[in-house]
Amino acid sequence: MVKHPFVIDAVVIMPDHIHTIWRLPENDGDFSTRWRLIKHFVSRGWQGEDAFWQPRFWEHLIRDEEDWRKHVDYIHYNPVKHGMVSKPENWEHGSFRKAKTNGWYPDGWGCSEPESCRNMELE
Repeated sequence: MVKHPFVIDAVVIMPDHIHTIWRLPENDGDFSTRWRLIKHFVSRGWQGEDAFWQPRFWEHLIRDEEDWRKHVDYIHYNPVKHGMVSKPENWEHGSFRKAKTNGWYPDGWGCSEPESCRNMELE
């Protein structure tokens, strides 16, 4: 995606949805093209691309560092919230392990609902 660069700050891939935080170049808000390209390349060779992906996506512009942190925490806690695992590090399909290695989380984080995730309903 050289023409449409972005950095993934956090991601979790769930059985029926995905959450991600992207960092786009300054003055670039073209989420639609990036999602279209991702959908195309992920579903290449699959029959019924339209049935695989939902037609829309929901975006949220991160307002500040606190908002970013809350959303990163929400993403990383999502597999626990949905009962897939008992702690985020047991979920292989996301960025939690890398975030923990980078020092973003202490041992045991996410075994119970973090304060930062309370009252957040994004699904």
